Amino acid sequence: MAVDEGVAPVTGTADDGTVHRLKPNAVGLLGVVFMAVATAAPITAMTGNVPFMVSSGNGVGAPASYLVAMVVLAIFAVGFTSMAKHITSTGAFYGFISYGLGRTVGLASGLLATFAYVVFEPALIGIFSTFGTTTLSDQTGLDVPWWAFAALMLAVNATGTWFGVSVAEKLLVVLLATEVTVLAAMAVSVALHGGGPHGFTFAPVDPVNAFKGTSAGLGLFFAFWSWVGFESTAMYGEESRDPKRIIPKATMISVLGVGVFYVLVSWMAITGNGEAEAVKAASSADPLSLFFGPTERYVGHWAVDVMQWLMITGSLACGMAFHNCAARYLYALGREGVLTSLKNTVGRTHARHGSPHIAGLVQTVVSAVLVGAFWIASKDPYTGTYVLLAILGTMAILVVQAVCSFAVLAYFRSHHPESRHWFRTFTAPLLGGVAMLAVVVLLVSNMGAAAGPESGSLVLKATPWLVALVAATGVGCAQYLKRRSPERYALLGRTVLEETKER
Repeated sequence: MAVDEGVAPVTGTADDGTVHRLKPNAVGLLGVVFMAVATAAPITAMTGNVPFMVSSGNGVGAPASYLVAMVVLAIFAVGFTSMAKHITSTGAFYGFISYGLGRTVGLASGLLATFAYVVFEPALIGIFSTFGTTTLSDQTGLDVPWWAFAALMLAVNATGTWFGVSVAEKLLVVLLATEVTVLAAMAVSVALHGGGPHGFTFAPVDPVNAFKGTSAGLGLFFAFWSWVGFESTAMYGEESRDPKRIIPKATMISVLGVGVFYVLVSWMAITGNGEAEAVKAASSADPLSLFFGPTERYVGHWAVDVMQWLMITGSLACGMAFHNCAARYLYALGREGVLTSLKNTVGRTHARHGSPHIAGLVQTVVSAVLVGAFWIASKDPYTGTYVLLAILGTMAILVVQAVCSFAVLAYFRSHHPESRHWFRTFTAPLLGGVAMLAVVVLLVSNMGAAAGPESGSLVLKATPWLVALVAATGVGCAQYLKRRSPERYALLGRTVLEETKER
């Protein structure tokens, strides 16, 4: 496909006009996988979620909850990847749902997905700032204000998006590889030493134990929370090589690879401490000792120091990945020209780098405003900014995932009946959709416990209403366009690559 200064024909069923195009063939299979896995932030998911799951969720059954989540998400991914073989769009959920359930539901879902990724970046800025100030204080004695780290992350993320996905990919490969290595070193060392003080224990990976403990629902929710962002593989379809082949593979590799890693690391952390000792460590004033203890015992104190620094870089990688996701959703919504002002701003790409540079800058400004608002409200960057915004974004994206599953059912019935399959395009998306709705229920019923000291926050109480408001806004805008500007309504969610144009 010809590309002239970043502009190329990207067409859909409703419009054959030329729009600004992201740089094609910029990233391969491994690059897409790294970008998706970075949004899951393995070291942040492990050190941030597992201690809480062990102390207040399903106890030593935390690894089993990751096993259950992996199976559910793999089933969801079957339908998701089946659709990705037919549609390649930076809008991902927006495009998928628009084709499956119609433009109105598509726009509502697109706004919800955009909203989720927009708030995820400032959430990660909060935890990155916390890790940064704590590590510097512990290891160097320096007292650096958290907002300095916030400013650093905003600058790094904005720069990465401006220069295109290939630059972000290289940074994420390095950051992700180091955090995975140190966690794997702990897990492998425990295994090679024959387990912890009481040897190997298989109770943590017994699926039955995922549904036991102080609050099994809370534990299961945190397990699903640890995967948020894996579906971002589809956003890089327009920038990848052979997207019909790469995106489905990258999605499954992300789900299963991250799942196996989570199960192994959390299992070995509990085994390395001993079951009773693991619960005690996770419930102590220093819950990170659940990981630091076996790491120091079986790898060395140097690895604990390294792990602290990698918690910083890991959260940076996650924030960078979410920044890229948010920028691409803003770009996808803007380039269709629902509003002319959006098409000429966030819907444009950089002439040289083929990146959604304006959308990236808009996302940086929005993140800065949100972080600033939480700072003015005297919210702690971790318990306030990170936790509250992460819960808000997670609720929005889980709703979209559920809707996407049902969109797969409708899409193959109406668009490709010849490709329908009893499992891939019916049973899997049906089960995945129902399971995702169940996870939303888990989140709503456990929001207070998940928020901890912010359980009484107005932001937390408003979370379900904010999600509903964003969805309603999408429905309202779509219906307005349908009545007042049908030609623009026809464009909603229909911008896909020429090579994968619906026929």
